[in-house]
Amino acid sequence: MGLMDGKVALISGGAEGIGGTAAQRVIEEGGSIMLGDVQYDKAKAHAASLGERADAVELDVRDLDQWQEAVNATKKRFGKMTTLFNVAGISEPGSVDEVELESWNRTIDINLQGTFYGCRVGLPAIIESGEDGAIVNIGSMLAMRPGAQFAAYCASKAAVTSMSKSLALHCAAEKYPVRVNTVHPGAIDTPMYQRYLAAYPGPHDEAVEVFNRNHPINRVGLAVEVANAMLWLASDMSSFTTANDITVDGGGSYRE
Repeated sequence: MGLMDGKVALISGGAEGIGGTAAQRVIEEGGSIMLGDVQYDKAKAHAASLGERADAVELDVRDLDQWQEAVNATKKRFGKMTTLFNVAGISEPGSVDEVELESWNRTIDINLQGTFYGCRVGLPAIIESGEDGAIVNIGSMLAMRPGAQFAAYCASKAAVTSMSKSLALHCAAEKYPVRVNTVHPGAIDTPMYQRYLAAYPGPHDEAVEVFNRNHPINRVGLAVEVANAMLWLASDMSSFTTANDITVDGGGSYRE
């Protein structure tokens, strides 16, 4: 029996990285998955590689109507929706006094507003399924321990963390059978991480070492390590866990 047997999940940012790996793990654990991504062709190809229990839909998380269409497509394709993974996000450097306003607004729109929109339209669909459901949002190590050069990213992920707890408590108070939790990754070997390595002004090996040193375990994480935490929170094994934070950061939230 798999962790996700009988469950149907919609995942934003499902084309690659943490989202793409989480989609694969849902399939491996017996569930069905709808991959939502602005990179629709890539999401569609990934869904095809995962088999008949996977499909894809175009999703710009900044667009509430597209979110509703994605939820509707999930229910139409699989008959219900029990799980929401809010993964789509961006990270762009910039301190409070230097960040470009366009970058600030884009980060807040995608990371915070996009997650809010997903919860807004996903919650009624999960309740409608009549089954125990879960929402798993992606925060960040930098939500727990902010960095000076990532003002928009830190702010957006800290807000996602607080919003997730608010929604979890609301669901509990209303007796909705939906748990809401947040996973906080450290630096994870994904396309986003590779872009940061490429942009580093020094040698590649030095860039890798800089990222490694941010984690007491002295390495960056793997997407599957984050995905496994996400699946546990979405599964019945975590049935008494809500309004919680799970860090997958090699101890980075508590580094000296």
